[in-house]
Amino acid sequence: MTAFWIVAPVVVVAALGLLFARKAVHAALSVAVVMVGLAVLYAAQGAPFLFAVQIIVYTGAIMMLFLFVLMLVGVESRESLTETIRGQRLAATVAGLGFGFVLVTAVGQTTLGPVTGLRSANEDGNVYGLAALMFGPYVVAMQLTAALLVTAVLGAMVLAHREALTPRRSQADIARDRMAEYAATGRHPGNPPTPGVFARHNAVDTPAPLPDGSPAADSVSPSIVARGQLRDGFDDDIHVVSRQLRREDDEDERRRGSGAVGRDGERRRGPGAAGREENQ
Repeated sequence: MTAFWIVAPVVVVAALGLLFARKAVHAALSVAVVMVGLAVLYAAQGAPFLFAVQIIVYTGAIMMLFLFVLMLVGVESRESLTETIRGQRLAATVAGLGFGFVLVTAVGQTTLGPVTGLRSANEDGNVYGLAALMFGPYVVAMQLTAALLVTAVLGAMVLAHREALTPRRSQADIARDRMAEYAATGRHPGNPPTPGVFARHNAVDTPAPLPDGSPAADSVSPSIVARGQLRDGFDDDIHVVSRQLRREDDEDERRRGSGAVGRDGERRRGPGAAGREENQ
């Protein structure tokens, strides 16, 4: 009972957070707290099999699926609060209150048998006792639940299936269209240059410079340009690097020139002149 009174309020608060959270990440975290709390309650009630299933299957697998969907949709996306059907909030409130009244009435009039306790229920083991209930008096409910889950999976596959309205384009068709576009507009049919080539930044938001130093527009993804995340200031970096390379080239030319003059002077003087200077 102590574990129940400690964990149950946390689960209730997390469930309310799931209902009233405005961000999808906060809702997902609330679901994780609810699932972990239910696992703790299962363990406190002497059901280690359900505790393991709750942690491994629901919290470990289904929650990861939720987070994967959040990564695809975006963590900052919010649902629109504008009602598409007039009066749907009022109708949903009335329906929820009615369902709650029916549920409380049904549970209040239910008669239960004598309490057997956890020891007698788990006398042959928790897994055996659970299997005896699932494949005994609750076998019809389990089969209906399994059929419902299979129907849901098939429905998801049908909704996600996309009919091919046009024939699939082959590699030859794509190449033919690229060459036709090149003949019509002059756009190069090859792959665009990769971003960050010969630049001081190797990020995908840095355009690749052309041989004349100007940025290549096709080297950055159009989505980055549309979001306004294109890196600025790379022209200054190119000018700085160009001046540095030009300065190094000039120093190399002067160094090579002075070395050539010295070698030519020694060559004109000859070995005899050098020997006379040593004797003097």
